Amino acid sequence: MSSLFSHSQEPSGISGETASEALDAVVSSVVVPGGVAHTFAGFTDHTHLWWPLEEHGIYGAGSYVEFEENLILETADDGRTSIWGTLDDWQPPFSFHATWHPGTTALWSTELRVVFQPVDAGTEVRVLHEGWEGSEDPAATRAQYAADWPGILARFARFMGAR
Repeated sequence: MSSLFSHSQEPSGISGETASEALDAVVSSVVVPGGVAHTFAGFTDHTHLWWPLEEHGIYGAGSYVEFEENLILETADDGRTSIWGTLDDWQPPFSFHATWHPGTTALWSTELRVVFQPVDAGTEVRVLHEGWEGSEDPAATRAQYAADWPGILARFARFMGAR
């Protein structure tokens, strides 16, 4: 017997979204001189020295950003804190995965994976940022990060000694 509602479509499994509407991951990478362990430490232990807080921070240039226990945290000079994300897969010195929501709440988080792999010229740092459906305005959030990640990674590369 044919479907009573023969004109209805099969459920896609994703409420209100078709495959063509899904937003692709933002992928950005940079190669820095040095080994994987050194690069991972530069990225995660010394974030406060290279992250462009004046442009991409909650409290501005006087604040301090760090990976602390399972959090990525920004602390203002007056002690206020803002959680940027929660680490849920920590694989030093090769990768980490975190929820990502600087300036908003965990309710509006995206997903961030950063991978460190050896290449002939040093270490490639590859950022894979996805999960846009978790943000308040998925298309605008994706567009902003697509524009911002190359500059953020360029600043890290300069910090690590790349020309």
